Amino acid sequence: MFRQMLHGVSMWSALGQLRSEGLLFLYRGILPPLFQKTISVSVMFGMYDQYQRQLEGRLPRLGRPLVDMGAAVLAGATEALLTPFERIQILMQDRHYHSRYANTWHAARELRVHGLAEYYRGMVPILLRNGASNVLFFGLRERLKAAAPHGGGRASAAAWDFTCGALIGAFISTVMYPLNVIKTHMQSGVGGPYRGIVETLGEVYRARGRSVRALFRGVHVNYNALPHQLGHHQQHPMVAGVIVCA
Repeated sequence: MFRQMLHGVSMWSALGQLRSEGLLFLYRGILPPLFQKTISVSVMFGMYDQYQRQLEGRLPRLGRPLVDMGAAVLAGATEALLTPFERIQILMQDRHYHSRYANTWHAARELRVHGLAEYYRGMVPILLRNGASNVLFFGLRERLKAAAPHGGGRASAAAWDFTCGALIGAFISTVMYPLNVIKTHMQSGVGGPYRGIVETLGEVYRARGRSVRALFRGVHVNYNALPHQLGHHQQHPMVAGVIVCA
């Protein structure tokens, strides 16, 4: 999926790249997402509850829907503090940096020469993605929980959890996919000028023959294999169902 996001190639071309590089590079860059996912889901749910209470206490006239939306956006913004993990993961997965960075720690050290801002390159699309994803996730989750069948037993509840988790995950990750494409392109560079989200979108759009459909290249891998996205968290649909509706 990453290769298709970055290079706009077909799935078979991406698989060909991986095959030519060998098994050694298949799990290159696995440490950043492991660290990130250990923290991010806790941050999202914990900060969402905290921001809800703060907004309800300080702005009692705001109304429940706006409170929930505001809490979701703020929780997503808090999650964006973890951007350096995504930043380093991109560099580790990009084959152009295979010989430049030996491992995760080496890449993290090398980025220091470019300043703190280099660790947060691509943060704007992450902020947009996290905020919008959280609003959709929490809003859809509450509505699906309210529509859940009653009296069907544990098997029925588990089936509902799986179904709504997979549907919400596939929907959110597909809608947010172009933002991830933009983020990937922004974070694939090291040093030099910082390209904005609009400039990057224009470059990718032109490079892919001015095709909107081409911006979604690789999305089938995303929603088939990793359909659930909590902000930027991607998981298997069975896990997604449990988290979404449990």
